[in-house]
Amino acid sequence: MRAKRIAPSASDVIRDEEQLTEGLERPELYINRELSQLEFSRRVLEEAEDLRHPLLERIKFLAIFESTIDDFFVLRVSGLKEQQTSKVVSDISPDGMTPTAQLAAIRQRLIPMLTEQRQVLSEVLLPALAEAGIKILNYEQLDEGQRAAAAAYFHREVFPIVTPLAVDPGHPFPHISNLSLNLAVILRSPLGRERFARLKIPPTLPRFVRVPDAETQPESDAARPEVHGVSLAALPTPLPDGPTPPIPSSPPQPERGAFVWLEQVVAAHLSMLFRGMEIVQAYPFRVLRDADIEIQEDEASDDADLLEEVQHGLRERRFGAPVQLCVDTSMPPQVRELLLEHLELSEEDVLVVDGPLGLADMMELLRLDRPDLKDKPLVPRIAPELAAGHDPFVAIAQGDLLLHHPYDSFSSVAEFIQAAARDPQVLAIKQTLYRVGSDSPVVRALLDAIEHGKQVAVLVELKARFDEENNIEWARALEEAGVHVTYGLIGLKTHAKVALVVRRERDGLRRYVHLGTGNYNATTARTYEDFCLLTADPDLGADASELFNALTGYSRQPDYRKLLVAPLSLRRELLARIERVIQRHRAGAPGRLIFKVNALVDPEIIRALYGASRVGVQVDLIVRGICCLRPGVPGVSEHIRVISLVGRFLEHSRLFYFANGNGHRREEELYLGSADLMPRNLDRRVETLFPIEQPQLRAALRDKVLLHLLKETSNARELQSDGSYIRRRPAEGQPPLDMQMWFVANPLFRAE
Repeated sequence: MRAKRIAPSASDVIRDEEQLTEGLERPELYINRELSQLEFSRRVLEEAEDLRHPLLERIKFLAIFESTIDDFFVLRVSGLKEQQTSKVVSDISPDGMTPTAQLAAIRQRLIPMLTEQRQVLSEVLLPALAEAGIKILNYEQLDEGQRAAAAAYFHREVFPIVTPLAVDPGHPFPHISNLSLNLAVILRSPLGRERFARLKIPPTLPRFVRVPDAETQPESDAARPEVHGVSLAALPTPLPDGPTPPIPSSPPQPERGAFVWLEQVVAAHLSMLFRGMEIVQAYPFRVLRDADIEIQEDEASDDADLLEEVQHGLRERRFGAPVQLCVDTSMPPQVRELLLEHLELSEEDVLVVDGPLGLADMMELLRLDRPDLKDKPLVPRIAPELAAGHDPFVAIAQGDLLLHHPYDSFSSVAEFIQAAARDPQVLAIKQTLYRVGSDSPVVRALLDAIEHGKQVAVLVELKARFDEENNIEWARALEEAGVHVTYGLIGLKTHAKVALVVRRERDGLRRYVHLGTGNYNATTARTYEDFCLLTADPDLGADASELFNALTGYSRQPDYRKLLVAPLSLRRELLARIERVIQRHRAGAPGRLIFKVNALVDPEIIRALYGASRVGVQVDLIVRGICCLRPGVPGVSEHIRVISLVGRFLEHSRLFYFANGNGHRREEELYLGSADLMPRNLDRRVETLFPIEQPQLRAALRDKVLLHLLKETSNARELQSDGSYIRRRPAEGQPPLDMQMWFVANPLFRAE
């Protein structure tokens, strides 16, 4: 007789879970969040050194590195300084570091990276640019003609808008705005007394001033002056009477030229701003301020109050506490001490770099007409079902459509909303907007929908960091047009990407839903990798309706049919699915977890993944940025591997794959969505994960995306147990696998 299988008791399950998680809170099992973020910046810097990229793309990565460091200081270091000041004992990171210890470790890790960045610029990139005919010069390198051109530019474009600010008993130390580039000017009066003044370099002007370059234009043209910024050589010359002579054809020449740093042009002409004073010297500096504005939402009783509170926060951001003073090596100690005294900073808050400050401005160089120095433009695909002349509602009703941006054009999403705006059978459109950009085709479509008599409701997230002002403008424009606009839930950011279209059809009302991993932003969709699903699934449609009721009204939705929604159920459901894989793996069904996210920080999720590894579940994590999980620790995470991909496109999508068994008995779930594995996403934001249930689409995401990404050997780096990353290399004799280029040539396909 076959013995009857007895299910484990609740106490047995609890005891098993305790064994799996025993000792998993030890600090040595966690990588520090801030240091992990700096390691991501390091990977970006490495791309600036990678010869596989065209020259101006390497310049782009250098500029992005600088931007990530700026953001790191104004958002993360500022928070650590607040914790340090508060001296709250509980402010210990999961890896056991105090705020003071973290600040010291950050400085130790960061300074060599900044040194490397400047070396890459001065020793590699600038010489390569010069060889390509793009010369970035220091002012002392300019010849007489170039200095004359720089002087003309200063008088014409700079002098009218700069404002020199003296500092003395009658002139208080001025406010130094966040991330601005400034000159600390030391002057001497006719009586021999030294004075100090501050001059802000106008951020409205280009950082690079073009000057004549005798090597790239005829000598006669180089010597000719400019009038209102237009070279006289470029003005039309009257032709003699008679037929116009033919213009000989010639291939277009690549743009070349010479440029000088704007702050150096200003420094060379300070005598025009401080007449009667001797200019002793001028030193560039930047101040980084706390930019993490605090919104007192508990005091906001309605949308109008929340709008006013966000606007107040934006004003306060300008006056956030100074966090860091950035100077170059030329500044003497006494000038630095003067700045530190007025900014109420210490020597520990100074970053001294060799070379120009604010290198994020080098992104300007990508405007040059040099296609030979840039990536070949990507021409996005249009899904055949959504091509011009096709009814998107017919296509979606026939089966779910999966789009992969930027390889599939974002225009299909904008045109879906536009089609809904003009379709006489569409009754209502509802949508969340987080970051939509300054010129949004999606918002224009929503405004068009109002003109066509649709009911339109939009949740505009005012608290989208650094996009607050842009979102306020769009919210007002939508409200003025008659759109029902709400600003989100008190205490939560709405980060979910959802659009709902309600359409009357022959058999009644049908809902069409767009669910995405990325923002409704046509600009970033050209460079951010994301997925979206277009579906007429009745359950997802009903879930979307109830989600909007919760976002715009007082509905307290307890649960959803298919959506996993934070902060309601997302954490619980993710943990339950990990636990299910563990239990089935123990029962003999081989388990597999594959997550693709931007960040993995949450300690509870990390402990659950450690528990899965302990029972032998293979855990593969594709984490672009911050990862606090430490792989390869014996007895804890030897079945976990973590890779990071940094390439031409920003890996932004989030995928969660849970599998048991193999062959025909495989049981699997796959979710896409907006949430990363961070406490803020799981507990303090409205996020959605949505299932991919069509077998063909799920197989494409599993086999063509996740499993292929795990084989990447071109853009991938693998996380080591000490927190460092090692670039993956192809096996001997094998070509490197660049998955981003693979996606360019290999479209995903829709479900039948």
